[in-house]
Amino acid sequence: MDNHFVPNLTLGVPVVESLHKATETPLDCHLMIDEPDRWAPQYVEAGAGSVTFHVEAAAAPVRLARQIRAQGARAAMALKPATAIEPYEDLLPELDMLLVMTVEPGFGGQAFLDIMLPKIRRTRQLIEKHGLQMWLQVDGGVSAETIDRCAEAGADVFVAGSAVYDADDPAAAVRALRTRAEETALRTCAH
Repeated sequence: MDNHFVPNLTLGVPVVESLHKATETPLDCHLMIDEPDRWAPQYVEAGAGSVTFHVEAAAAPVRLARQIRAQGARAAMALKPATAIEPYEDLLPELDMLLVMTVEPGFGGQAFLDIMLPKIRRTRQLIEKHGLQMWLQVDGGVSAETIDRCAEAGADVFVAGSAVYDADDPAAAVRALRTRAEETALRTCAH
């Protein structure tokens, strides 16, 4: 977050570089920043294995996705709640993941926006229509109460902040969320 695209300021390229040196865990960077075309390649150079940019801030999203991929990282595009997926249907083959924000980006602890469920479904339908092997991620208000609905709608990657970090046992919270999502996905596929 850059205090421009969203009103908060968080870690940048130097922190990603330090984290990359300290862990083997893949780093997934969601850039809630202006000028991702300028900055995203630096996150890949710093060690990010996946970089998500907001289409609302990108000047040339296809070129940016191709550049991220050419540098060896997964390219992902995020959509704010008010941004429709349909205008970007032709861009989907350029991506490894699409992120549907289920809250307005920038602040943790917000309530999940149920009105995003149809958008998640439409996005999953477009991915299947084109036979793409891409992930569909949701971020915002993901919890034990909402993860089932997200998985049923077609999401397969989940970002949970407050539901994990506010829990007494964060590792147990992650396991419980993962189990719920997997069980819902299995039930959904069985139908």
